[in-house]
Amino acid sequence: MNYHEPAIEADAEVSVALGEDFPELRATVRKICAKFPGEYWRALEDRSGYPTEFVEALTGAGFLGALIPEEYGGSGLPLRAAAVILEEINANGCTASPAHAQMYIMGTLLRHGSETQKRTYLPDIAQGKLRLQAFGVTEPNTGSDTTQLKTRAERQGDVYVVNGQKIWTSRALHSDLMLLLARTTPLDQVKKRTDGLSVFVVDLRAAKGNGIEIRPIKAMINHNTTEVFIENLRVPAENLIGEEGQGFRYILDGMNAERILVASECVGDGRWLLNKGVAYASERSVFGRPIGQNQGVQFPLARAYAELEAADMMCRRAAALFQAGRPCGSDANIAKLLASEATWKAADTAFQTHGGFAFAQEYDVERKWREVRLYQTAPISTNMVLAYVAQHVLGLPRSY
Repeated sequence: MNYHEPAIEADAEVSVALGEDFPELRATVRKICAKFPGEYWRALEDRSGYPTEFVEALTGAGFLGALIPEEYGGSGLPLRAAAVILEEINANGCTASPAHAQMYIMGTLLRHGSETQKRTYLPDIAQGKLRLQAFGVTEPNTGSDTTQLKTRAERQGDVYVVNGQKIWTSRALHSDLMLLLARTTPLDQVKKRTDGLSVFVVDLRAAKGNGIEIRPIKAMINHNTTEVFIENLRVPAENLIGEEGQGFRYILDGMNAERILVASECVGDGRWLLNKGVAYASERSVFGRPIGQNQGVQFPLARAYAELEAADMMCRRAAALFQAGRPCGSDANIAKLLASEATWKAADTAFQTHGGFAFAQEYDVERKWREVRLYQTAPISTNMVLAYVAQHVLGLPRSY
């Protein structure tokens, strides 16, 4: 094959678990989720609320510190374990997104931060004393073209002065810390457009009202997303992560983990929706028999099951490669692509199966239906994944 990404060697020590892996973790997640039924999530939507109690329960169980090494107070679990946690949350009708970012955002700090930074932040994040939930990357006029972002950080003595704007920065109003990507060297002064970007840890507790203004964005789903306005924000130079100008590489380094974790969330949502559809199709009788006896109802449900199983296996493979330190960019992206589409299929099938009752909020189908549509747009759009595979796997010319 002429594919660009390296093939996995036959003797590579990479294994993929089948069946219900990490059963103890799954059982604990189920117990927590049982305390937060659909009524809890519907009430939050009514007031655009943040699931503080749910996040505290996850934190108390050690789940949000799952990927933080034990030496920094975390559980030191593999990426697949974190994926299982998020998958199981969504498979039980809850929503993992209000807390999931902490799992992959902290990877940038863990892999590229100084020892002082890690000792300062990671233990408190693991214990729940600090929340690192916000990731300031996307801007109104740049979208997915991160190299063109306009937020500027200029070194002035022992501080960086930052000016700019971020959008779709979810959970910024419910986070103590934010990772911020800003340009430290103007685009016209770098050899490669990916150079000159830097990552900072911003203490939002001190920055709000002192250089940062955060405004909530009303959206189709209760995602607690915001836009962030930055004016003459002073960030201590010691809050720079790694080397100045290397931030884009640091951000990319964590994106494979993000893709795998979000793809696993998709699978969880898809399974919840599929189970709802199957249960309703078995119980609902029309014209003297269960509607699930009709092939027009059962075939879409069966196909949704098959597609979710395929997506799940891709998620497992990507996680195994990531954990083994093998190239996994294409696997992570494909897992996210397949999972987002399989979940959307499951959502639409469950919606159609419920008929008019799908529109009733008490069934929670319409809530999950709205939530899972996001996955085809964020954290990376379907077309961006296809462009990646076309260029980096198939060797086709770059399209953008």
